[in-house]
Amino acid sequence: MLVLLPPSEGKASAGEGAPLELESLSLPGLAGAREAVLAELVELCAADEEKAREILGLSEGLRGEVAKNAGLRAAGARPAGEIYTGVLYDALGLATLDKAAKRRAADSLLVFSGLWGAVRVTDRIPSYRCAMGVKLPGLGPLAAHWRAPMAEVLPAAAAEGLVLDLRSAAYAAAWKPKGGVAERTATVRVLHAPTRKVVSHFNKATKGRIVRGLLTAGAVPASPAELVEALRGLGYAVEAEATGKAGRAWSLDVLVDDVH
Repeated sequence: MLVLLPPSEGKASAGEGAPLELESLSLPGLAGAREAVLAELVELCAADEEKAREILGLSEGLRGEVAKNAGLRAAGARPAGEIYTGVLYDALGLATLDKAAKRRAADSLLVFSGLWGAVRVTDRIPSYRCAMGVKLPGLGPLAAHWRAPMAEVLPAAAAEGLVLDLRSAAYAAAWKPKGGVAERTATVRVLHAPTRKVVSHFNKATKGRIVRGLLTAGAVPASPAELVEALRGLGYAVEAEATGKAGRAWSLDVLVDDVH
């Protein structure tokens, strides 16, 4: 099973320590595309703080993120699972998983990123600010920049197993599973059962809990249909729509009563 996650906008400080080793990151086929984004981002942020802040969509209060980006090559690095924070990652609680679940997380979780493309939670990265929706002056829109290298690398990462796609739309734009991979892919919406509306905060928290539940239970669904059964076994109310069309992903709705 391969689980595709969005990053968090806010990130923990990496602190001091050994800096980034770009060549050590998982999915080495993305190395060239990573270096291109990193080089332009560092140069932009070192040369013109105001221009960088505008391009990155940062408020005045986040001005310090520009200087952080300018120093990325020398900054301390930590496992990505410790860098990403926020509602989904709080609910996932990687640090509190048992050893077996942590091993499964290392093997199955893939976090998408405007800067790195996609990383494993064990990959050591510095804290940074660069969303997938950013348009860099030289490279252009980052989602478009990542599509070709992602299309080369991710089908092999998905292998023959289930792909559980929990990404937000901006990050899903960087790679769309196709063909047989798409047929083994399931996307998830979390809906408030009485209103059938998406509740943003609870949507993220529930997705984090879903991933934690699967990791803790040692569930290894091999298909979207098996994922539905696994989620129901964890106590979730799930409605599934199988498109019945070749090369199309399944769409799952998880219905919840509590939105707090």
